[in-house]
Amino acid sequence: MAARTTTRPTTRKPAKARPARRTRTVRVDHHKRWRPASRRGGVCGYTLDGKTCTRRGAHYCEPRADKVVAFFAELLIHPAGALANTRFELAPWQEHEIIRPLFGEVIWSQQWGRYVRRYTRATVVMGRKNGKSALLSGIALYMLCADGEESAEVYGAAANTRQAGKVFEPATKMVKKSPVLAERLTHIKNQRRLVDEKTGSHYEVIPADADVELGHNPHAFILDEVLSQPDDSLWTAMRTAAGARVQPLMLAITTETKDGASFGADFIDEADRVLEDPARAPHHFVFVRKTPRTVDELERLWRLFPARPELPVSLDPWDERNWAWANPALGNFLSIASLREEAEEASKSAAAENGFRQFRLNQRVSQVTRWISMDLWNACTREIAPTPDWVRDRLKGERCWGGLDLSSKLDLTAFTLLFPDGSVLWRFWVPESITPVLSDHTNGRFEEWVRDGWVTETDGDTIDYDRIYDDIEADHNAFKIVNIGYDKWSGEPVRQAITKRTRLKMIESDTTYLRMTAPMSELMRRLKASELAHFGNPVARWMADCVEKKSPRDDPDRLRPVKPDRDKTGKRIDGIPSLLFAVDGAMRGMPKPSVYESQGMAL
Repeated sequence: MAARTTTRPTTRKPAKARPARRTRTVRVDHHKRWRPASRRGGVCGYTLDGKTCTRRGAHYCEPRADKVVAFFAELLIHPAGALANTRFELAPWQEHEIIRPLFGEVIWSQQWGRYVRRYTRATVVMGRKNGKSALLSGIALYMLCADGEESAEVYGAAANTRQAGKVFEPATKMVKKSPVLAERLTHIKNQRRLVDEKTGSHYEVIPADADVELGHNPHAFILDEVLSQPDDSLWTAMRTAAGARVQPLMLAITTETKDGASFGADFIDEADRVLEDPARAPHHFVFVRKTPRTVDELERLWRLFPARPELPVSLDPWDERNWAWANPALGNFLSIASLREEAEEASKSAAAENGFRQFRLNQRVSQVTRWISMDLWNACTREIAPTPDWVRDRLKGERCWGGLDLSSKLDLTAFTLLFPDGSVLWRFWVPESITPVLSDHTNGRFEEWVRDGWVTETDGDTIDYDRIYDDIEADHNAFKIVNIGYDKWSGEPVRQAITKRTRLKMIESDTTYLRMTAPMSELMRRLKASELAHFGNPVARWMADCVEKKSPRDDPDRLRPVKPDRDKTGKRIDGIPSLLFAVDGAMRGMPKPSVYESQGMAL
């Protein structure tokens, strides 16, 4: 069967070729990792085997990381697989890309008066059979008896009781094979519990439907396969219960999900966002290895991880050069022959192909994916506008194109102006009744945006269209608006009202594949070329972060934005479709000049 690949739209420039693949060596300067710019705290002073950390503030403490690496190598034995009964010497990618940063990064805690681990949350996303069960078990055992925590409670979780037993089994095997741990820890079989009498600590595995509302005080919580969780109840219960610990750790390891509207999808998407922008959540460690499905995703990886030899070189799922990224254990304890066999079967069956893509290539087997990478968006800031009117005043009298995305009377409406130099201005309106709802989903930021003038709040439970007409008329008087694109499915009465007031030309548009493919491709081109300037509009950034795209399976180059389930997710993207309507208008060009403009009025 011929290899199936995703081709680029003809309107885009081809991606630059990746350099020839080199032999992989992991070289990481942990001291250069991004971290908060904090100088709190004195000299660290942590000492292990004669090595003392002399750094201060937020830093990488090498002796702390050495301790965890030594715990694996000196006390743990591989329980199964190709490395069974050998010392658990971490593979370079396990050591330098997960264990060392996760346990070595520290910050000063004012509350506890000491240095503590910077990361309280960790998400690891990679293909199956890359040794995650053994790695999880090793981390659980370290947190149980070597992390210096008295009465530590360590919990592992799985989808059900049967799966929970499978998660617990590698840890018990490790204990049996280790003379030191076997002497120190007691295995209570009927409770699936390991007990450390020396510190009064225990490790047990619970199913997802366990009662975790009361009595738990986890020092560590490890969730295996997030995609199997029906909702966030277990994660939330454990996370809120860990507040009394000095340096708790909430760790989740998973493979990609196929359900884009699930808890697992939201969980993985959040990790993807932190990968792009670590400052978004400095306490959240992420290790995300997903094979890209589109050219945009491939180029995003090349930007985020320059010069990494194991990066995919194309979108071809059958090209072996593209397998190592999602499978970091490939060639170590993951057999490439096994993947070749699965790939051969998958290339002959659509159902098997989906399984290969999801579990081996770690791809979301869905037509809906995130669209705008935040590193691209951030690169198009140009300068930060301190107030909504700061840029607006500078652009008075300039030509521009408009886009209007109307909501129902009960929700948010957006209006966008796009200028020839790439500058973009937005107006947002909401009825006051929806503000508390959106604030709950944005950690209170939406109320701040309303207060600071980025969003106009209208009185009552329904949106005030007269206020919308007034503001658009004010923009008509301030700028030379060529035309306004609007969604024909919901905008006719509004079109009539705006036309009556301003005489502006209104252009029908919609969010179908036919109408949106060209504007979405053009907007992405502008983002990549930094030919857009949003001036740090916080509402537009939130929406750009939420927007997803959809493509037909038989034609991945056709695009349209997908509006989220507003009630369930609290996400809004209205400012992006309105921008696309403006881009659509700009691509249609200027109206033809009147004959009277060139020849004058005949007398």
